[in-house]
Amino acid sequence: MAGTVVLALAAFGGGASAAPDARAFVDNLGGQAIRVLGPSVPAAERLSQFRALFRNDFDVPGIGQFVLGRYWRTATPQEQQEFLGLFQEYIVEAYSARLGNYGGEPFHVTGSRPNGSEIVVTSQIAPRNGAPIAVDWYLVDQGGTFKITDVYVGGVSMKVTERDEFGAVIQRNGGQVGSLLTQLRQKVGNRN
Repeated sequence: MAGTVVLALAAFGGGASAAPDARAFVDNLGGQAIRVLGPSVPAAERLSQFRALFRNDFDVPGIGQFVLGRYWRTATPQEQQEFLGLFQEYIVEAYSARLGNYGGEPFHVTGSRPNGSEIVVTSQIAPRNGAPIAVDWYLVDQGGTFKITDVYVGGVSMKVTERDEFGAVIQRNGGQVGSLLTQLRQKVGNRN
């Protein structure tokens, strides 16, 4: 799986004492995601449940600003808001499909480490037919609640991957954020 799950990090004020809570957070979230993506879960329900996990546990505004990069500053407030909504839906649809192959597979948290103001929780998905896949979750503490800012799957950052792809679309279209919004609307089936 070349894609990744992810989003980048901000400020985590906890130290080593916060690591067990961060590991428990990822263990719970990862377990839920694997169950939600399982083969016995109907596609519409899978999408709905994955959307709820993403909305509740990921730093969507922070990730969205990072992904849009320098174009965030040139986008109008309306474009920024539309982008965040479309980006969220795009990620939910893309990653629920990509990660669907791992639904129901064993998931294990393997450790954690501080990373500046963040904490990284390491984990593995252990497919029954294949090598384990490393998944690193980057977390920040936002007022006592963990939020995921990036996920690296197999060493690849989702956030960086999406920034590169979206930036290329905007650049090919004269630096206009509207061109990316048009493509995202088409990809998520939102023709507004």
